[in-house]
Amino acid sequence: MVSNNFLRRDVRMLGDLLGSVIAEQAGAPALTLVEEVRQLARDRRAGSPGAEAALASRIAGLSQSDARIVARAFSVFLDMSNLAEDRHRVRVLRQRESDRAPEPISESIGAGISQLKREGFTAEQVQVALNRLLIELIFTAHPSEAKRRAIRAKLRRMRQYLIELDRADLLPRERKQLSQQLETELTILWQSEFVRPTRPTVLQEVERGLSISPRLWEVVPQVYAALRVALQSNYPGHEFELPVFLRFGSWMGGDRDGNPNVTAEVTAKTLLWLRESAIEQHLAQANKMFDFLSISGREIDADEALHQGLSAAVANWPALNHALEQVAPREMYRRWVTMIRWRLQQSLQANWDEPARAGAYRDGQELVADLQLICNSLHHHHGQLLLEVEVQKWHDLARVFGLHLTRLDIRQDSRRHEQVFTEIFAKLGKSKKFEEVSEEERQEWLSQSMDHPVIPEIEDLSPLCQETLQLFLVLRRSIAAFGADVIGGHVISLTRFPSDVLSVLWLWKWALATDDPLVTVPVADSALKIIPLFEKIDDLQRSPQTLESILAHPVYRDYLHTQGNRQIVMVGYSDSTKDGGYLAACWGLYVAQQALHAVADQQGVKLTFFHGRGGSLGRGGGPAARGILSLPPAALDGTLRLTEQGEVLAERYDDVQIAYRHLEQVTWATLMASALPGREVSQSWTSLLDELSRRSLKAYRELVDFPGFIGFFADATPIEEIENLPIGSRPSRRRGERTLGDLRAIPWVFSWTQNRCLIPAWYGLGTALGELRDSSQEEFSALQLMYREWPFFQATIDNAALALAKADMRIARRYSELASDEPTRHKLWSLIAGERDRTRLVLIELMGGSELLSSTPWLQSSIEVRNPYIDPLNLIQIELLRRKRNGQMESTPESESLRDLLRLTVQGIAAGMRTTG
Repeated sequence: MVSNNFLRRDVRMLGDLLGSVIAEQAGAPALTLVEEVRQLARDRRAGSPGAEAALASRIAGLSQSDARIVARAFSVFLDMSNLAEDRHRVRVLRQRESDRAPEPISESIGAGISQLKREGFTAEQVQVALNRLLIELIFTAHPSEAKRRAIRAKLRRMRQYLIELDRADLLPRERKQLSQQLETELTILWQSEFVRPTRPTVLQEVERGLSISPRLWEVVPQVYAALRVALQSNYPGHEFELPVFLRFGSWMGGDRDGNPNVTAEVTAKTLLWLRESAIEQHLAQANKMFDFLSISGREIDADEALHQGLSAAVANWPALNHALEQVAPREMYRRWVTMIRWRLQQSLQANWDEPARAGAYRDGQELVADLQLICNSLHHHHGQLLLEVEVQKWHDLARVFGLHLTRLDIRQDSRRHEQVFTEIFAKLGKSKKFEEVSEEERQEWLSQSMDHPVIPEIEDLSPLCQETLQLFLVLRRSIAAFGADVIGGHVISLTRFPSDVLSVLWLWKWALATDDPLVTVPVADSALKIIPLFEKIDDLQRSPQTLESILAHPVYRDYLHTQGNRQIVMVGYSDSTKDGGYLAACWGLYVAQQALHAVADQQGVKLTFFHGRGGSLGRGGGPAARGILSLPPAALDGTLRLTEQGEVLAERYDDVQIAYRHLEQVTWATLMASALPGREVSQSWTSLLDELSRRSLKAYRELVDFPGFIGFFADATPIEEIENLPIGSRPSRRRGERTLGDLRAIPWVFSWTQNRCLIPAWYGLGTALGELRDSSQEEFSALQLMYREWPFFQATIDNAALALAKADMRIARRYSELASDEPTRHKLWSLIAGERDRTRLVLIELMGGSELLSSTPWLQSSIEVRNPYIDPLNLIQIELLRRKRNGQMESTPESESLRDLLRLTVQGIAAGMRTTG
C-alpha cells in the first residue's frame, strides 16, 4: 500500500513553495498574516477556547488588500492540495494494479470480463453482452468550471511536474529544476487574475469545455485496448467483434433551454467547430502514422486493395497527385496515409455556404473504411504487432469520434414550442388559440397536418418563432452535409403531454419538407432522435402515463419504427431534487424508471435511459460507477446516456490516468449491471421507501414553502453573487423570476454548497428516518439490512452522509445571521440546524460506526485537512457580503475590486469543497 507520506510530502512542498511566492510577491508581512489566519483556523477546528471568536474578529478587521491576499493564498493552496490528492490517487491505483498483476484490479474492464467467465458466460454470450453495450457520456456547460481556462492550463503543467518528481532515477539537478518550474508556475498563478473578467460567449464555452479532448484522444484507445486484452486473456483464440461501446456527446452550443444566447447560428458554428477540431486531431494522427509506417514494398507487400484504392482515388481526384509525388512509390502505407491526410484537409469547411470540396470525407464512416484497409493489410502481412500497438488506436479514435468529435444534443423547453405553435395557429387563421386547444385536439391537428406541414408568411412571425424554425433547418442542413452522427438528439425539457413530443416531430418534418438550396442529399425522419425529459416530482410520477400515450400514438409510433423501436427517455436529477428534496427525488427517479421500462416493454419498445446527473451530491452526483450499479436492474439493457457536468470535467479528464480509471469504471459498471441479473427488491423494501419518501418530501416542502424562505435564501447564501459570476453563458433563471420554481438547480445547489449547508443533498432524510425508527424498531432494522444489501439504498445513504460530513453548521449559522428578517431567520435556522442534527445521528445509527465516514477514513481525513483552509474563505465571504449589503460597496470607488474579491472567495470555496453546483 502506498504510504500517505507521499501525499503529505507533496502538500508540504507545494505549501512551502507557495509561502516563498507570497513572501516574494506580497512581502514578508503578508506571509505572516496568512500564517496567523491559518493557525487561528486550525485552533478553531481543534476546539481551542476563543479561537473561533478570534478568527472571526481578525477577518472582520482585515482591510480590502489584506483580505485579498488571504483569499488568494488559501484559494491557491486548496488548488495545490487538489493536485497533490489527484497525484496520490494515481499512485494508489498504480500500486494496486502492480500488486494484483497478473490479476485485474477491482472495478476494471479486466475484472468485469473475468467475472463473466466465472459466471459461466461462453465467448458467444460475452459477444451478445458487448453488442448490447453502448455508453454515451454527454458533456454539459452548466454551471461550467468556475476556474479560468488559463488557470487550468497552469495547473495541468504543475500536475505533470509532480508526476516527474516521482521518477526513481531523478538527478538532484533535475529535482531542483522541477522545483523551480513549480515555483515559476505558482508565481505566474499569483500574478494572474483568478476570476474570469467577462462572461464567456457560447462558442468560448464550447472551446473551454471541450479543452479536455486531447486527454480523451489519448485515453479512449487505452479503454478499447483494455477490453481486447481482457477478452483475449479469458477467451484465448476466440475472435471477438468489438462494437463501438463508448461514445461522447455535448450540450455546449446546443442547449438553448433558458439560454437566449444559444441561437441557430451559434449551433451551426458549434457544429463546424466540432468538425474542425476532430479533423485537426485526425491530421495529427495522420502525421504520426506517416512517420511510423515506413514499410517498403521491397521488404514486404501490402494488400491489393490499397493499390487499387489509391489508383481509384487518383482517378477521382487528380489534385491528390501533387501530395503523392512527395512519397516514395514503394511505401504504399505512407502513400495511403498521405491520401487520408489530403482528404482530411479537403474536409475542413469554413462555413455552411461553402460546398464540399472534391475528395472531402462526408463523415467518420468514410474515414473508418480507409483506416480499415490499413488494418486488414497489416493483419495479412506480418504486421499484427504494429496494428495492435499503434494503428488500432487511430482506427478506434475514428470509430468513436468520427469527424464530429462529440454528437451535439439540442435541448429546448416545451413551453417555447407551445409559443411557436400559438403563432402558427394564428397565421393559419384557426378559430381557437393554441393555448386554448385541448390536448386531444392538439394531437389530432399535429397528426393530421404532419404529412404536409405548412407555415405561411414566415417572415411575419416573431424573432422567437423564426429562431426556432431556423434551428430545425440547421439540423437538417448539418445532417445532410456531415451525416446523422453529428446530432445526438432533441431533448424536450418539461415534457408533460404527448403533444410536446409531437410538436418537435412536426417541426422536424416541416424542416425536411422545406426547400433548401444548401441541402443536396435526402435526410430521413429517423436522423433526429426525440428525447422527452421528465424532471419535476409531479412530472416523474405522471411520466409512465405520458410515455404510454406517446407510444400509443400511431404517427409517433411510425416514426419510432424508423429508430428501430428504441426510445430515449431522459430523467432529471437536478430539478427533481430542488422540487422535492433529496430522498423524494432519488426514490421518485427509481420508481419512475421501473414504471417507464414496464410501459415500454409492454409496447414492444426498447428504452435507453438518459440520466441527467449533476456533479454535486445535491444534483445526483457522486461516483459514476456506484450510481450506475444503483439503477433499477430492469432499466439497464446495456445502453446508457449520462451527463458529465461542467464542474467535474477538469476533475475527471485533466489527468489521463484518472480519466482512464473513470471510463473503465463506467464501462465495468454498465457491463456488470446489464449482463448479470440484479437482485429482486422485495415489496416490503419498496413500501418502506415509499413511506420514507413521503415523510421526507413533507419535511422538505415545509422548509421551502415557509413564508419568507426565498428572502432568507437570498440573504443567507451568495446566490446574487453566483448569479452574476461570469462563469457560463446561461442565465441562472429560466424566465428571470425570483421564485424557487424558476431558479435553476445549479445556482440553487451552488449557493447551499458555498454556505456549507448543502441542504439539497440531505434535508428531510433525518426526519423520515427518525420518525420511522421511533415508530418501529423492526422496520428500522429492515432499513439497516437494506443499507447493507441494496446498492440503490446504500448509494443514497452514502452520498447523503458525505454531504453532511462536508457541511459545517457553525459556518452556515454565520451566513444565516446575514438575513434581515429576524423572526423568519430564527425559525428557518432552527429547522435547518435541527434537521442536520437528526440526520447525522440517525445516519450513524443506520450505517454503523462512530461517525459519518468511519468506514472511509481517508475521505474523512481529506475533509478534516481541508476545513481549516476553507473556513477563512467562508468568513471573508460573509464579511464581504455584510459590507456589500450595508451599502459599503456602493459608496466606495473600490467597489468593483470588492466584487472581484467576493467572486474570488466563491472560487476558492468551490476548490476546497471540490464542487460548485
